[in-house]
Amino acid sequence: MTLDHFRPHVKDIIHPFIAAAARAGLTPNSFTIAAFAVAAGSGAAYFMGSILWGTILVAVNAVFDAMDGALARMQNIQSSRGDFLDHVVDRYADIFIITGIFAGGFAPWPVGVLALTGVLMSSYLGTQAQAVGVGRYYGGLLGRADRLVMILIAGILDMVFPAHPLGLPFLGWLLVVFGVMGHFTAAQRFAYVWRRMK
Repeated sequence: MTLDHFRPHVKDIIHPFIAAAARAGLTPNSFTIAAFAVAAGSGAAYFMGSILWGTILVAVNAVFDAMDGALARMQNIQSSRGDFLDHVVDRYADIFIITGIFAGGFAPWPVGVLALTGVLMSSYLGTQAQAVGVGRYYGGLLGRADRLVMILIAGILDMVFPAHPLGLPFLGWLLVVFGVMGHFTAAQRFAYVWRRMK
Protein backbone atom coordinates (compact mmCIF):
# COMPACT_ATOMS: atom_id res chain seq x y z
CA MET A 1 0.00 0.00 0.00
CA THR A 2 2.85 2.36 0.82
CA LEU A 3 3.09 5.44 -1.37
CA ASP A 4 6.78 5.90 -0.59
CA HIS A 5 7.57 3.73 -3.63
CA PHE A 6 6.08 6.46 -5.84
CA ARG A 7 8.47 9.16 -4.64
CA PRO A 8 10.75 8.79 -7.70
CA HIS A 9 7.76 9.54 -9.95
CA VAL A 10 7.04 12.77 -8.10
CA LYS A 11 10.33 14.27 -9.31
CA ASP A 12 8.89 14.98 -12.75
CA ILE A 13 6.07 16.97 -11.19
CA ILE A 14 8.22 19.05 -8.86
CA HIS A 15 11.23 19.40 -11.19
CA PRO A 16 10.33 22.97 -12.31
CA PHE A 17 10.07 24.06 -8.66
CA ILE A 18 13.35 22.37 -7.79
CA ALA A 19 15.08 24.09 -10.71
CA ALA A 20 13.68 27.45 -9.59
CA ALA A 21 14.84 26.82 -6.02
CA ALA A 22 18.35 25.97 -7.25
CA ARG A 23 18.48 29.19 -9.31
CA ALA A 24 17.35 31.15 -6.25
CA GLY A 25 20.27 29.73 -4.26
CA LEU A 26 18.15 27.71 -1.82
CA THR A 27 19.69 24.67 -0.19
CA PRO A 28 18.17 21.28 0.69
CA ASN A 29 18.59 22.05 4.38
CA SER A 30 16.54 25.23 3.97
CA PHE A 31 13.59 23.11 2.84
CA THR A 32 14.19 20.67 5.70
CA ILE A 33 14.11 23.48 8.26
CA ALA A 34 11.06 25.00 6.57
CA ALA A 35 9.33 21.60 6.77
CA PHE A 36 10.11 21.55 10.51
CA ALA A 37 8.57 24.99 11.03
CA VAL A 38 5.50 24.19 8.96
CA ALA A 39 4.90 20.91 10.83
CA ALA A 40 5.07 22.77 14.13
CA GLY A 41 2.57 25.26 12.75
CA SER A 42 0.29 22.44 11.64
CA GLY A 43 0.35 20.87 15.08
CA ALA A 44 -0.42 24.23 16.68
CA ALA A 45 -3.30 24.78 14.27
CA TYR A 46 -4.87 21.41 15.07
CA PHE A 47 -4.34 22.07 18.78
CA MET A 48 -6.26 25.33 18.43
CA GLY A 49 -9.05 23.55 16.57
CA SER A 50 -8.33 24.79 13.05
CA ILE A 51 -8.69 21.83 10.72
CA LEU A 52 -8.32 24.06 7.68
CA TRP A 53 -4.95 25.54 8.60
CA GLY A 54 -3.69 22.30 10.10
CA THR A 55 -4.45 20.46 6.88
CA ILE A 56 -3.05 23.18 4.62
CA LEU A 57 0.21 23.16 6.57
CA VAL A 58 0.41 19.36 6.39
CA ALA A 59 0.21 19.70 2.60
CA VAL A 60 2.99 22.31 2.63
CA ASN A 61 5.08 20.04 4.87
CA ALA A 62 4.66 17.21 2.36
CA VAL A 63 5.86 19.45 -0.48
CA PHE A 64 8.91 20.69 1.45
CA ASP A 65 9.68 17.12 2.54
CA ALA A 66 9.79 16.04 -1.11
CA MET A 67 11.82 19.04 -2.25
CA ASP A 68 14.78 18.79 0.11
CA GLY A 69 15.89 15.39 -1.13
CA ALA A 70 15.10 16.20 -4.76
CA LEU A 71 17.16 19.39 -4.59
CA ALA A 72 20.08 17.54 -2.97
CA ARG A 73 20.02 14.97 -5.77
CA MET A 74 19.82 17.66 -8.46
CA GLN A 75 22.80 19.50 -6.99
CA ASN A 76 24.60 16.21 -6.26
CA ILE A 77 25.22 17.23 -2.68
CA GLN A 78 23.65 14.34 -0.78
CA SER A 79 25.36 13.93 2.57
CA SER A 80 25.05 11.93 5.75
CA ARG A 81 24.52 15.16 7.66
CA GLY A 82 21.63 16.20 5.44
CA ASP A 83 20.09 12.72 5.64
CA PHE A 84 20.41 12.76 9.43
CA LEU A 85 18.79 16.20 9.68
CA ASP A 86 15.96 15.12 7.39
CA HIS A 87 15.15 12.07 9.50
CA VAL A 88 15.21 14.02 12.76
CA VAL A 89 12.92 16.67 11.30
CA ASP A 90 10.54 14.02 9.92
CA ARG A 91 10.16 12.45 13.36
CA TYR A 92 9.52 15.81 15.01
CA ALA A 93 7.01 16.59 12.24
CA ASP A 94 5.18 13.35 13.09
CA ILE A 95 5.21 14.29 16.78
CA PHE A 96 3.96 17.83 16.19
CA ILE A 97 1.15 16.84 13.84
CA ILE A 98 -0.15 13.78 15.70
CA THR A 99 0.12 15.43 19.11
CA GLY A 100 -1.65 18.51 17.77
CA ILE A 101 -4.53 16.35 16.54
CA PHE A 102 -5.21 14.54 19.80
CA ALA A 103 -4.29 17.47 22.07
CA GLY A 104 -6.76 19.53 20.05
CA GLY A 105 -9.55 17.19 21.08
CA PHE A 106 -9.98 15.23 17.86
CA ALA A 107 -9.15 11.97 19.67
CA PRO A 108 -8.73 10.89 23.31
CA TRP A 109 -5.16 10.80 24.56
CA PRO A 110 -4.87 6.97 24.71
CA VAL A 111 -5.65 6.87 20.99
CA GLY A 112 -3.10 9.62 20.40
CA VAL A 113 -0.42 7.73 22.32
CA LEU A 114 -1.21 4.56 20.37
CA ALA A 115 -0.88 6.46 17.08
CA LEU A 116 2.30 8.25 18.11
CA THR A 117 4.08 5.11 19.31
CA GLY A 118 3.01 3.18 16.21
CA VAL A 119 4.31 5.85 13.88
CA LEU A 120 7.58 6.35 15.75
CA MET A 121 8.30 2.62 16.10
CA SER A 122 7.64 1.89 12.43
CA SER A 123 9.94 4.75 11.45
CA TYR A 124 12.59 3.67 13.95
CA LEU A 125 12.67 0.12 12.64
CA GLY A 126 13.04 1.42 9.09
CA THR A 127 16.32 3.11 9.97
CA GLN A 128 17.45 0.62 12.62
CA ALA A 129 17.66 -1.95 9.85
CA GLN A 130 20.58 0.04 8.44
CA ALA A 131 22.24 0.24 11.85
CA VAL A 132 22.38 -3.56 12.14
CA GLY A 133 23.75 -3.99 8.63
CA VAL A 134 20.63 -5.03 6.71
CA GLY A 135 20.19 -1.72 4.94
CA ARG A 136 17.51 0.90 5.34
CA TYR A 137 14.07 -0.62 4.88
CA TYR A 138 10.78 1.23 4.46
CA GLY A 139 8.51 -1.62 3.38
CA GLY A 140 5.35 -2.63 5.14
CA LEU A 141 1.80 -1.43 5.24
CA LEU A 142 2.10 2.23 6.24
CA GLY A 143 4.82 4.69 5.21
CA ARG A 144 5.21 8.40 5.83
CA ALA A 145 3.84 9.39 2.44
CA ASP A 146 0.73 7.32 3.19
CA ARG A 147 0.27 9.07 6.52
CA LEU A 148 0.50 12.55 5.03
CA VAL A 149 -2.01 11.75 2.29
CA MET A 150 -4.37 10.15 4.81
CA ILE A 151 -4.19 13.22 7.08
CA LEU A 152 -5.08 15.44 4.13
CA ILE A 153 -8.05 13.23 3.24
CA ALA A 154 -9.29 13.01 6.84
CA GLY A 155 -8.96 16.78 7.28
CA ILE A 156 -10.96 17.44 4.12
CA LEU A 157 -13.62 14.94 5.19
CA ASP A 158 -13.93 16.61 8.59
CA MET A 159 -14.44 19.99 6.93
CA VAL A 160 -17.01 18.65 4.46
CA PHE A 161 -18.79 16.31 6.89
CA PRO A 162 -18.47 17.84 10.39
CA ALA A 163 -20.60 15.09 12.00
CA HIS A 164 -18.65 12.59 14.12
CA PRO A 165 -19.26 9.02 12.96
CA LEU A 166 -19.34 6.66 15.96
CA GLY A 167 -18.20 9.39 18.31
CA LEU A 168 -14.95 10.51 16.67
CA PRO A 169 -14.17 12.90 13.81
CA PHE A 170 -12.35 11.49 10.80
CA LEU A 171 -9.04 12.78 12.16
CA GLY A 172 -9.69 10.88 15.38
CA TRP A 173 -10.44 7.64 13.55
CA LEU A 174 -7.34 8.25 11.48
CA LEU A 175 -5.23 8.15 14.64
CA VAL A 176 -6.81 4.79 15.47
CA VAL A 177 -5.71 3.61 12.02
CA PHE A 178 -2.22 5.05 12.54
CA GLY A 179 -1.92 3.22 15.85
CA VAL A 180 -3.02 -0.18 14.55
CA MET A 181 -1.33 0.04 11.16
CA GLY A 182 1.78 1.70 12.56
CA HIS A 183 2.46 -1.12 15.01
CA PHE A 184 1.61 -3.69 12.33
CA THR A 185 4.10 -2.01 9.99
CA ALA A 186 6.69 -2.04 12.78
CA ALA A 187 6.11 -5.80 13.18
CA GLN A 188 6.49 -6.31 9.42
CA ARG A 189 9.76 -4.41 9.39
CA PHE A 190 11.04 -6.24 12.46
CA ALA A 191 10.29 -9.60 10.82
CA TYR A 192 11.98 -8.55 7.57
CA VAL A 193 15.14 -7.39 9.36
CA TRP A 194 15.22 -10.37 11.72
CA ARG A 195 15.13 -12.83 8.83
CA ARG A 196 18.07 -11.10 7.15
CA MET A 197 20.33 -10.68 10.15
CA LYS A 198 23.26 -13.02 10.45
